[in-house]
Amino acid sequence: MRTFCRVFFALLLLVSFAAGGWFAYYVFTLAPGSGEVIVDIPKGAGSRQIKTLLGEKGLIKDDIRFLALLRLLRELERKNPPKLRAGEFSVPLGLTPLQVIRFLHNAKPVQHRVTVPEGLTMAQIAEIFAKDGWTDTAAFLQLCHDRQFIQGLGLEATSLEGYLFPETYSLVRGETDARTIISTMVRRFFAVWKELGAMESRGLNRHQLLTLASIVEKETGAASERKSIAGVFYNRLRTGMRLQSDPTTIYGIKDFNGNLTKADLLAATPYNTYAISGLPVGPICNPGKAALEAVLHPAEVPYLYFVSKNDGSHQFSSTLEEHNRAVFLYQKKRNLRIQH
Repeated sequence: MRTFCRVFFALLLLVSFAAGGWFAYYVFTLAPGSGEVIVDIPKGAGSRQIKTLLGEKGLIKDDIRFLALLRLLRELERKNPPKLRAGEFSVPLGLTPLQVIRFLHNAKPVQHRVTVPEGLTMAQIAEIFAKDGWTDTAAFLQLCHDRQFIQGLGLEATSLEGYLFPETYSLVRGETDARTIISTMVRRFFAVWKELGAMESRGLNRHQLLTLASIVEKETGAASERKSIAGVFYNRLRTGMRLQSDPTTIYGIKDFNGNLTKADLLAATPYNTYAISGLPVGPICNPGKAALEAVLHPAEVPYLYFVSKNDGSHQFSSTLEEHNRAVFLYQKKRNLRIQH
């Protein structure tokens, strides 16, 4: 019996050492490869599913020992147990399973930079975010017209056109949807507006100033001309002249085909500044900081007209006679209807 017990305990010890070695070999063996891979851990994923995902990416060997290691660490570190959180992470290859768990416990999700250029409409912005799967175009635009949602953002407007501030935004998978994106863009607008020290100016309220800034944004080809163009439009508003801006008229045309006709210029829409006096009912795009600054601090110019020189810049004129000569000089192949 004594001999049997000795043999039994010796075998037990041997098996324990072998099991321990088998487990330790797994825990401390480096995965092959170098560089980094992206791992997207979905919300609600359990340890087994995460183990499989990590194995498919080559970060660990898909083995039950990974689950045993995770359980052991959670028992040993109850005050701050390792967590494998949901999200998209960039994980280095060539780590041990233990290092992978430590890394994922402390890692921050991948941040994607999405740039929204100045002068885009809500629909165009929606397409940018939909292109990379951040949101659905229809859902984005529905929120941009949702009166209750808009009021919750601190605005009294029929839509968010003009209030989606153009900038580069950092987004995280699993934490970003249309509501989050829009709220962030509107908050950024408010921050820039405050930064500029904006207030009612020259008899225009915030919505009207934003509307004018959107026109300046669309009309400006050369950045150095923004304040002069703003000055021209202020002069027109002051003297009662119509703004006669092609971009506003185009914005009011449903499914515009790229050809602005005489009939379009005569059409009565809330955005046709050839047919209505003053500003259109709202912004025609989402202007950037420079355009906002231009309408808040326009150049004091004597001009009432400008025409494109076909190189991104404009020829400014104080009288209709001067303007017509400029039109003939720079736009003689076009219809002489251009009466900015």
